[in-house]
Amino acid sequence: MDFRSGCPIATTLDMIGDKWTLVLIRDMLVGKKKYQEFLASSEGITTNILASRLKRMEKMGLIRKSLYQQNPPRSDYVLTDLGRSLHPVLQSICRWANALIPNTWTPPASFMAAAP
Repeated sequence: MDFRSGCPIATTLDMIGDKWTLVLIRDMLVGKKKYQEFLASSEGITTNILASRLKRMEKMGLIRKSLYQQNPPRSDYVLTDLGRSLHPVLQSICRWANALIPNTWTPPASFMAAAP
């Protein structure tokens, strides 16, 4: 992947700074693996965006795709070590939002207590 600069913030945003990547990582951290499970999330991602993000995340090494059914082809998506390493970042974002943004829901204790 090409990065716009060597700045760690810009580089990280090049990888995960779109509207959906962190939401999909959140979903995988709580156990979602299948395409239809991601579509069912309350944020309402569309099928074309979901397909595009999953391909991009796989290319960046954040997730691994594995075929679990041949006909029709169906895949699971799981986080790699690189993807799982974002868990503390998501926990920090949750703490920040819960403290400063009204009406944000509190994540499950299991999500907030989990270590990468």
